[in-house]
Amino acid sequence: MAGATVRLLVGTHKGGFMLTSDAARSSWALSGPFFAGADVHHLMLDTRTTPTLWACVNNGWFGPGLGYSHDFGASWGQPTQGLRFAEGGTRAVERAWVVTPGTRHGELFAGVDPAALFRSEDTGFSWSEVGALAAHRTRDQWNPGFGGLMVHSIAPHPTDAARMHVGVSAGGTFESRDGGASWEPRNAGVLADFAPEPYPEAGQCVHHLERDPHDADVLYQQNHCGVYRSDDAGASWVDISDGLPARFGFPIIVHPSERGTIYVVPESAAEHRTTPEGRFAVWRSRDRGEHWERCDRGLPSDGAYLHVYRQATAVDACDEPALYVGTSTGQLFASLDAGDSWRLVRDHLPPIYSVEAAVV
Repeated sequence: MAGATVRLLVGTHKGGFMLTSDAARSSWALSGPFFAGADVHHLMLDTRTTPTLWACVNNGWFGPGLGYSHDFGASWGQPTQGLRFAEGGTRAVERAWVVTPGTRHGELFAGVDPAALFRSEDTGFSWSEVGALAAHRTRDQWNPGFGGLMVHSIAPHPTDAARMHVGVSAGGTFESRDGGASWEPRNAGVLADFAPEPYPEAGQCVHHLERDPHDADVLYQQNHCGVYRSDDAGASWVDISDGLPARFGFPIIVHPSERGTIYVVPESAAEHRTTPEGRFAVWRSRDRGEHWERCDRGLPSDGAYLHVYRQATAVDACDEPALYVGTSTGQLFASLDAGDSWRLVRDHLPPIYSVEAAVV
């Protein structure tokens, strides 16, 4: 992809940042912060038409909302009709968590706390709730996790606009096959060891959910209680945690060109939430989770009690994709060789909530 520009969009505790490089990805120029001082839970670049930055902004004074930019952050606007529940109810959006492009032209989705899904059909100018999810019959089984009760993972089907999956913490995985009019729990085989019933219909604590780009019916999730794979669009799940130093963790990466290759960042017990034994590492499987290998060359491995949030990993779309991992202490690492080795891209950023990569 000679001549391409690679942009890393980084959401942090003190605003959003953008790092820009050429296809060699050997040096990066930093711009930002955007929305300085605010929690930017997610920053992403929609490249389907005019490249548009979207930011989930959570301001301690002005509350949650969305911002967009058509000039790579030089100026920002807000949707004319943002993330608001219908008038007359008792709910209010607590935090904006994630924005994801939909399958249809002009379609975007947003996930918020308290667990709800919003849709825009006009490239983000107006938003409305996909109400059937929040009104699901299992809602009384959902409970806030440590970070709240939110829709944080949105996985539209790549070719069928009526189908999509979402991940709710702590509510589980749900699928719609009718454009959001109805939803079915997709949690069979997923453990909830904190619940009275260890394998409930709903209430599992999904930490991050990804769809396999090679097979739309294959899903992966890092859960509070393990790492799982589904080969049947979520109807059943297989535990693929064996071989990892811990079942707990937050992000999961699916390699875009190496079929069956996935990555996780295990962390110790839920109360600790740092790298086991202070040895920071990314773990890779090249056979869909059957076997795992430690990838830590170039990563700190002595007293490195680091933490990675659920959206703080990414992979770019270059011919030789690079992987990116951001930490809650402001380090951003990259691997240009599928995880074999890593280098520090940036240090001293605010706590990193999210990382997205875009090639323009």
